[in-house]
Amino acid sequence: MKRKREMEGKSEIRSAIEELSMLVKAQPATVGDINLDAAPIPTKPFLHVCTLILQVLDKIGPTMAVLRQDIHQNIQRLENLCESDPTKYLNLIEILKKEESEGNARKGSSCSKALLWLTRSMDFMVALLQKLVKDPGQNMEQAVEESYNITLKPRHGWISSAAFKVALKLVPDNKTFISLLMAKDQNCDNLKEEMQTLITLLVPFLEQIHSVMRLYRLDRLKSS
Repeated sequence: MKRKREMEGKSEIRSAIEELSMLVKAQPATVGDINLDAAPIPTKPFLHVCTLILQVLDKIGPTMAVLRQDIHQNIQRLENLCESDPTKYLNLIEILKKEESEGNARKGSSCSKALLWLTRSMDFMVALLQKLVKDPGQNMEQAVEESYNITLKPRHGWISSAAFKVALKLVPDNKTFISLLMAKDQNCDNLKEEMQTLITLLVPFLEQIHSVMRLYRLDRLKSS
């Protein structure tokens, strides 16, 4: 499932907005407790959004190398299972159900854990984009560190946290990062609007996944 985005001046953020917009339209309205059968999370569109977010992380440079590798491996793990039976695993919920019934959801390199960490990685990106929308001139190193501290750090062990702290010194300056995010036809105001649109679409979608993680008691898992 290698789906490449069109390169005709379209940014990763714009592509992610388009993908998420289609996902949101396909989602049934849910009121109260989540009905797992009525609120599917389409596997391939979700992984495509994760791939686009991965490309945004690339703009930050070597600082995100460890996180980028984790995201790539988690995407690959879910892709491989999905491709083994595309009809069965069309919905990510089916993957969670399978591993829960087998007792493997919390073990080793499970697909359930891959989904959990992909969601947390996107939490990080949302937090960073929120900071840049609020204050486009904010110091990038500070913005990345603060975003990490409120999203990934509470779930990371000392090894992962130490690696991130060392790499933080390689963060590009704000102007460079913003220019890398822009499409050819964009200015700073356009980009800010698109970042806010992406946040608006992504936050409730991620919350839906976190709610599912809580139902499967996966939300408290930590890394080394």
